This record gives sequence, structure tokens and C-alpha cells, in this order.
Amino acid sequence: MSCPVQSILSGSLIVKLLFVQGPSATTRLLLLILLSVALMTMDHRTSYIHTIRSGIAVVVYPLQYAVNLPAELIGWASNTFVSRDELQKQNAELRTQNTLLKAQLQKLTFIEAENIHLRELLQSSRRAGERILIAELLAVDLDPYRKQIVIDKGSNHDDLYVGQPLIDAQGVMGKLTHVTPFSSTAQLITDPNHAVPVQVNRNGLRAVAIGTGEDSVELRHLPNNADIQRGDLLVSSGLGCVYPAGYPVATVTDVTTNPSLPFAEIIAEPVARLQRSREVLLVWPALANLPEMENPCEAHKRREEK
Repeated sequence: MSCPVQSILSGSLIVKLLFVQGPSATTRLLLLILLSVALMTMDHRTSYIHTIRSGIAVVVYPLQYAVNLPAELIGWASNTFVSRDELQKQNAELRTQNTLLKAQLQKLTFIEAENIHLRELLQSSRRAGERILIAELLAVDLDPYRKQIVIDKGSNHDDLYVGQPLIDAQGVMGKLTHVTPFSSTAQLITDPNHAVPVQVNRNGLRAVAIGTGEDSVELRHLPNNADIQRGDLLVSSGLGCVYPAGYPVATVTDVTTNPSLPFAEIIAEPVARLQRSREVLLVWPALANLPEMENPCEAHKRREEK
């Protein structure tokens, strides 16, 4: 008697499992789309999503540190077990470089003092040196359509802000786009959504360098007869109140002109070691002190906040 009863019970259970179903796939897809739209709207209009993102970044930070730990250990091991001859060679090279840098520093100190004196004579603004902070890379975004990196400095380390310039020992690298308590995300100058105002160091010609998504930038909307050529150094112009003026950005590698087109095709290679640098510098631009007129960068920031 027990076997037929068990068969009947198991059969009824199978029938219930066949007829009891959850929401359809279409309903689930619509719910996910509505949830995504709601989250994007909240992220655009409120600050709640930023708080959640900061909390997630705090949780993920130990994982980022753990992922970066093997590379740190390898670097530490290679530096620890380097040979004595190589250390002596590096020491001699560093002594030579230090002597040259000291000589250049003496000349730059004289030029800076002379420049300040001339500005005072012209009753113009005096530009002080920028404050900097050293940071290290934690991660690199592998998305081929974005060029971003994550650094190990956040709002808990110093007064970092969105849009803060990022450079290395050679030139401009990019700017911060997200700041969390223990880490920050930076957008490189080669990102397709990034643009930096530049000028040709040789003649002062102004342009805008836009990322190509590859390891290069391009100058758009320059006429075919523009005075620009291969090898020209592009430096930051200081316009836009983001990047300080005078920092190297890129070197022109290709200039193509077509009489049938109104603008030339100009490609430049960034001077910063975007793919190799592990240490970067965060820069706080030194705003000019204008006693008789409003600082243009401060006014620009107040208009952006409104």
C-alpha cells in the first residue's frame, strides 16, 4: 500500500512543479530595464548613488590591494636580490643625474626670480608653484573603449577633487573622475571622452587635444595652412581652469593635409608614460592672486556649482 501512495504523492509533486512557475523572461527583462533607468536617474539627479558607490569602493579596496600585492612582492624581490655591480652602476648614474639636476635647478631658480620681478614691475599676477601629492597605481581599466586607471589615494588622504590634474615625470596623464575614501579613478588623456586645451610650444598656436582611444591624441578643427609640423611639442595652455599652463602633453607625429577637406588630420603621441608609469603626481593648480579683479578660475568654478 505504501508504494502506490508514494507514487501518487511524487506524481502530484511533479505536476505542481510543472504548473508553478515564476515570472516570465520578458517580465524579468522589463523589470531589470526599469531598475537600470531608475538607478541612472538617481545617479544623475541625486547624491545617493555616489554614497553607495563610495561604500562599495571601500569594500572593494582590500581586493584591489590584494590583486596589486603580487606585483609589489615581485618588485620588492627584484630590488632586494639585485647584484652589487648593478647597484654601483645605478648609484653612479644617479649621482651624475643629481649633479645635472642641481645645476639646472640653480638656473631655474634664477629664471623664476627674474620672472616674478618682471611680473611685479608690470603690476601683473604672480604665479606660485603647484602643490603635488605622489600616488601609486592600483588597477588599469582593460575596456578598449575607455582609458582609465585607479590610484591608491582618496578623500581620506587629502583634499582630492573631481577634475584634479594627474601628471607623471614626463607630462600630463589625465584627470580624476571619481574620488572615494581610499582610492580614486582617473581618466587618461587618450580616452575618447577626454579633451585638454593645448598650444604649440614653438609658436603658441592654440588647439584642443582629444583622445583617440588608442595610444595617441588628435588635434581637430585646425585648417590645412595651420603652422604646425611633425616634432612640435604641445603643452597645456591653462584654458578651461583644469590643467596648469606649461606642462608637456604630446608631440606631433603626423600631419596630413587634404585640399578637398577643410581641416588637417593631426596626430600626436603623449609624452607621459601612460602604459608604464606606476607612480603619478596629483597637482593642485596654483591660482593667480589678482588684487583688483576676480580670479577667472574661481569664477568658473562658482558658475559650474550653480
